[in-house]
Amino acid sequence: MRTFVLTGLFTFLIFNTQAQNYKLYNVFMYSFTRYVQWPEEANKGDFEIAVLGDSPIYDELKALAEQKKVGTRTIKVTKVKSVAELKKVHMLFVSSSKLDAMDAVSAKLNKAPTLIITEQAGTKGSGINFFEKAGKLAFELNNASLADHSLRASSELTRIAVLI
Repeated sequence: MRTFVLTGLFTFLIFNTQAQNYKLYNVFMYSFTRYVQWPEEANKGDFEIAVLGDSPIYDELKALAEQKKVGTRTIKVTKVKSVAELKKVHMLFVSSSKLDAMDAVSAKLNKAPTLIITEQAGTKGSGINFFEKAGKLAFELNNASLADHSLRASSELTRIAVLI
């Protein structure tokens, strides 16, 4: 019985920590809208964010979109199940269940001004990767990948990131 209770508590704590991480991802992602520069032609219309695959971040981003804007632009959040459904967006969050599709994501988006974000350190082709460092949420920043997508990170962002 004691083992069952401990296992349940451990599972709850892990789930709760993961849920908290998605809330933090949400805060970071909104901050990225201020510290990443998109090319002028990408600064028209709604600010579009897509989530590839199933992830709790989708609900967090939907709630954010109801309350915040990027400058004067409305935030639009969509969920896509496959790379074939991807279209031009400003940010793409690739869930951990879809990381094996990163080559296809890169091919589909080509050089489009899209900030690709994952939750796996060292993911090739992404601009930002979330990971845990000493029990805290951190992120990697790949300036070469950003440049490939005509994006530029501010010096404030590069100072707090782990550069890869």
